[in-house]
Amino acid sequence: MPFDSQTLGLHTTDVPGYPKRSGKVRDVYDLGEHLVVIATDRISAFDWIMPEAIPGKGVWLTAMTEFWLRWLAVPNHATNLPLPAAFAEYADRAMLVKKTRVIPYECVARGYLAGSAWAEYRTRGTVCDQPLKRGLRESERLPTVLFTPATKAESGHDVNVSFAVMADDIGLSLAEELRTRTLDVYTRSAEYAQSQGLILADTKLEWGTLPSGEVILIDEVLTPDSSRYWDAESYSPGTRPASFDKQYLRDWLDASGWDKASPPPHLPAEVIAQTSAKYREALHRLTASSG
Repeated sequence: MPFDSQTLGLHTTDVPGYPKRSGKVRDVYDLGEHLVVIATDRISAFDWIMPEAIPGKGVWLTAMTEFWLRWLAVPNHATNLPLPAAFAEYADRAMLVKKTRVIPYECVARGYLAGSAWAEYRTRGTVCDQPLKRGLRESERLPTVLFTPATKAESGHDVNVSFAVMADDIGLSLAEELRTRTLDVYTRSAEYAQSQGLILADTKLEWGTLPSGEVILIDEVLTPDSSRYWDAESYSPGTRPASFDKQYLRDWLDASGWDKASPPPHLPAEVIAQTSAKYREALHRLTASSG
């Protein structure tokens, strides 16, 4: 998925002397016992990296993850160690983190009926094979928060699986721990987001294990790339609320006529600016009164 060299934003990073692997958004450098995770300004949609970046996105994603890790106060991969000098150029978008054995499941908590959950409910009356009562509307608050794991995909879409499948793979005890801790993180963060005028409709978390066996929270946490945030004041069930993430970009791509099988079109300046503004506002609204 190539992208052009642009002056807009930061597409990639280059720190010689360290093994590097790149995902759709993040560049990860291996320092042995630790990793340096750098959030670039790249943005992906429909499994393609867009040809233009979103200026500031990586800085805001990093700041949001750091905020939530402090606020949640759960065991996580952040360290208090200084960032190596070689990474100084990327200090505002980089985190030095503990290396873990990644548990190969996305742990998704859903409090509202949206996205793929709504699509499944409309056709089958279930969400990730969990039956729900009839008559729910799009974006409606669910009777109870659902835990819906998914397999982690290196490329393409993650695949939803049942809790039983996950438990059979990694063991019932670990699966139950991940469910309990994921739902705790979602419940507490959703309550806080509500106090800031935002609805946290759903989120996906990742967990890893240290050599000691301790399970800790890893990767990005409660960012607009991994979560669905809505404006609480304008929210209305039965509609598709405006969100503070890349849904604006997805909607533009849908309307552009792009076939999603060939390289994506170039993004107009207005789309870049509007997408950037949504990420920036999400961070501001969540952290404005945090002190």
